[in-house]
Amino acid sequence: MQLDEILTPGLCQAKLTGVSKKRVLTNVSELIAQQNELLKADEIFNALVAREQLGSTGLGDGIAIPHCRVSCCQKIVGALITIDNPIDFDSVDGKPVDILFVLLVPEQKTDEHLKVLAGLAELFNDEDFCYTLRHTQDSKDLYNIAVTY
Repeated sequence: MQLDEILTPGLCQAKLTGVSKKRVLTNVSELIAQQNELLKADEIFNALVAREQLGSTGLGDGIAIPHCRVSCCQKIVGALITIDNPIDFDSVDGKPVDILFVLLVPEQKTDEHLKVLAGLAELFNDEDFCYTLRHTQDSKDLYNIAVTY
């Protein structure tokens, strides 16, 4: 999986101010909707929250991969966010989260959804990659690091 297939510079945000899980999911939903006219912020937010209610997408070690299926989504969309002050995300290890990769998938793309999630989990298991993301201050640099790693 190549991140440049699902990620754009406009969907990378370095050092977003985060005060809560809900606020971050609201902000990223609005960011994605601004970049894609077919997607609506409230639909994205509601789908992400519904998925979180099934169980936290906080993987541990400060990483979360909120993901959901969205009916009007035409292709897989990703957003990479780093948060200036880590937030509680109900992660499995109880640690706060400072790196999020939000993933939206068309409803019919079940196999691709699982493949991308597996690839992301493997990528975010790389400590050097995560360290580099955490210390990147610029959103354009965040994108360049993600797609060239």
